Amino acid sequence: MRSLAGGAGRPARAEVNVGFVALSDCAPLVIARERGFFRRHGLRVVLHREPSWANIRDKLAAGVLDAAQALAPMLLASRLGLDGLALPLIAPLSLGLNGNAITVSAALFREMARLDPESVLRRPMTARALCAVIEARRRSGRPPLRFAVVFPFSPHYYELAYWLGAAGIDVTRDVEVRVVPPAAVPRSLRDGEIDGLCVGEPWNHVTVDQGLGRSVISKHEIWNNSPDKVLALTEEWADRHPERLQALLRGVLEAQAWLDRPENRREAAHVIAGESWVDAPVEVVAASLEGRFRIDRDASVAQPDFHVFHRYAAGFPWTSHAAWFLSQMLRWGQIEKPIPVRRVAASVVRPDLFREAAEALDMAAPTIDGKTEGLHDRAWRLDDASQPLTLGPDRFFDGRRFDPEDVAGYLEQFEVTRLHVRLDDLALMDA
Repeated sequence: MRSLAGGAGRPARAEVNVGFVALSDCAPLVIARERGFFRRHGLRVVLHREPSWANIRDKLAAGVLDAAQALAPMLLASRLGLDGLALPLIAPLSLGLNGNAITVSAALFREMARLDPESVLRRPMTARALCAVIEARRRSGRPPLRFAVVFPFSPHYYELAYWLGAAGIDVTRDVEVRVVPPAAVPRSLRDGEIDGLCVGEPWNHVTVDQGLGRSVISKHEIWNNSPDKVLALTEEWADRHPERLQALLRGVLEAQAWLDRPENRREAAHVIAGESWVDAPVEVVAASLEGRFRIDRDASVAQPDFHVFHRYAAGFPWTSHAAWFLSQMLRWGQIEKPIPVRRVAASVVRPDLFREAAEALDMAAPTIDGKTEGLHDRAWRLDDASQPLTLGPDRFFDGRRFDPEDVAGYLEQFEVTRLHVRLDDLALMDA
């Protein structure tokens, strides 16, 4: 690998190996490569499609990959050693907002509609009908429902758990959760290995298009404009290659801005649907990119914010987003000792690196690192920024708010919890 010259603040052409998973929201990386944004900043980026998030994590740890698309909570779990690696990963940039959905099998949806026909007609749909299904299965001695997520420490797991929990369903007790790589989810549903799933696009759409299931709620409906994937790097690589890192960030930021121009979404679908990238039908990829959330074979719901890549400061890595993920790890028993939530979040999420790249491109960036989540049900103006920014709605579907300064108080609201730590100890640790 060639070293950086750093002349005039620009890197010499250097090779950077970046991993991704075949999902629609790998678009910023693919577009940055295919439209020459990386080359513009002196990089030769080689993209490596990986079959699973575990592969992404392991290859970052081994140094095979320099950077990668990654699930935001993966980095927090690695920092805390919850995945057995204790790998110091950092996230200087969010790759976008939203992009997931919960889908149930056609048979399960029919059972939900039979037992609670009123609730399945509401939007956003609650998990109330699933309560009736779970209770009926329990009475008849049938095994629990099986849901797939893509990684144990993933937005998908916490979205599924949050949605179920709002209806009184405990994800650790009332259902079985399995880890299935994203592209394998439709086959698992078809073969009867699972009854439902939470996965990113285009795999919900593929599942629905094949008549295998019905999508019941999108990530955007669960938590408006919520985080998902980040650009992940080891702390060591970032420290050794600061100019290369900034060039990488600038290339992705320009690709995100290009992607969020509506006239470019169709072209983007044609690019990323290709065999080397997502390897899915163009129309299936285009549906979510163009804001058409497919519910079943015959119906779609318009969701213009199904994928957000640039607007609403989508690339900014908020520490409050990381703190919310940590709160869910605590809530569902994945963290078994008190932790300083804000300090852990700040050790992984690096808005300072984002601001440096944004300033070089004359892009606006927040000047604060975190905020209270769930306050807004419509677009709003953030003045704590280098230039005023319009941020999107950030409402949770159950109307709750998350204050990253009071994680213990937030967790006290929930009855369905598998907390292994005392909230008083948590509050003291994070004071």
